[in-house]
Amino acid sequence: MQHNLAPRDLFVRPPQSFTRHSPRALLRYCLGGTLYMPSTRAVMDKITTGGLPDVLSMVMCFEDAIRAEDLSAGEDNVIAQLGYLAEQVRAGTLSDADVPLIFLRVRSTEQFHSFAKRLTPELADILTGFVFPKFYSSNARDYLDLLADLNTRFETPLYGMPILEGRAIAFRETRNAELSSLLGLLRGYHEYILNIRVGGTDFSSFFGVRRGIGSSIYDILPVRDALADILNFFGRAEEDYVVSAPVWEYFLAYKRDDLEKVMQIDLHRSLRTNTPILNDAIDGLLREVALDKANGFTGKTVIHPSHLRYVNAMQAVTREEYEDASQILGTSGGVIKSAKSNKMNEINPHRSWARRITSLADAYGVVEDERGVVRLFQAGSDPQINAAE
Repeated sequence: MQHNLAPRDLFVRPPQSFTRHSPRALLRYCLGGTLYMPSTRAVMDKITTGGLPDVLSMVMCFEDAIRAEDLSAGEDNVIAQLGYLAEQVRAGTLSDADVPLIFLRVRSTEQFHSFAKRLTPELADILTGFVFPKFYSSNARDYLDLLADLNTRFETPLYGMPILEGRAIAFRETRNAELSSLLGLLRGYHEYILNIRVGGTDFSSFFGVRRGIGSSIYDILPVRDALADILNFFGRAEEDYVVSAPVWEYFLAYKRDDLEKVMQIDLHRSLRTNTPILNDAIDGLLREVALDKANGFTGKTVIHPSHLRYVNAMQAVTREEYEDASQILGTSGGVIKSAKSNKMNEINPHRSWARRITSLADAYGVVEDERGVVRLFQAGSDPQINAAE
């Protein structure tokens, strides 16, 4: 499986293939646009028939996406869906490379403990891990201890993805103490953490605000401050975490847009100046993903499959970025002129950036320039489901 299901000749350096069994060092960069859907949804037949080729990581949600009274039905459905995929893999009709990275968003620590008792080795081997909502310093150890226990119980890695979205992080007077406590707790379970995720919608709700389709989450000042502090703690190079960007809330009113005209546009300049590109929904998503990437987020929560092509393509690395990163990592120290002679590459300060760029290049590939990114938009597939319904 690879994030950009596009002809290899679109890349200067194609992305690496991966499965849920790939090394964590690669896998943590490979989630891209992670599609959320209710745990009551039956979609695994589309996976086996290739009906969802752009869905390369997905979360089946037991929490906010369903009503409390539907929890039992959601759990039964997930067991059945995972069992169906496991049977297809055992029968050889589906390969590991065709199975997306599948996560379960649990409802609470209690529900996590209860559901974990229903897991079998066959079901665990289909899973990539679990998402922990409302992840606080007060409940973190309960989640993490059970996650560690499941890794001991089953002969397959199962990863955790905490969502930082609570009041203690949203509110300034408690934020630093809470983030410091969470960072200290997570250090003891570092090998089990694939991504740190953030709850932009929850943060917004605490202040009674919501970004419009023409703005980004970074325009909401109290939310921006919370995201900045999360990155300040978990985005530090020495902590070695990958942090995923918050969800884009607007559905894409899908139509086959004329992407050819975008080939003549300076994409990032248009995003910076709010010059219309395709339509409000696509432009807003692209603008926010560009800001996500600039600030150090990798990937993004997605609620509609038509978003996937854009989120994944925007993670790709340009030839200039890759050449700079390779030059920095291949030089012992000092300051050198970049390969294009348009910037200074200061070896030691830029080394952590270069490592991140090469990891993104492994996961998403290297394209010639921005027009290569647009060609990846064109190579995406038509969506076949609305995951929020």
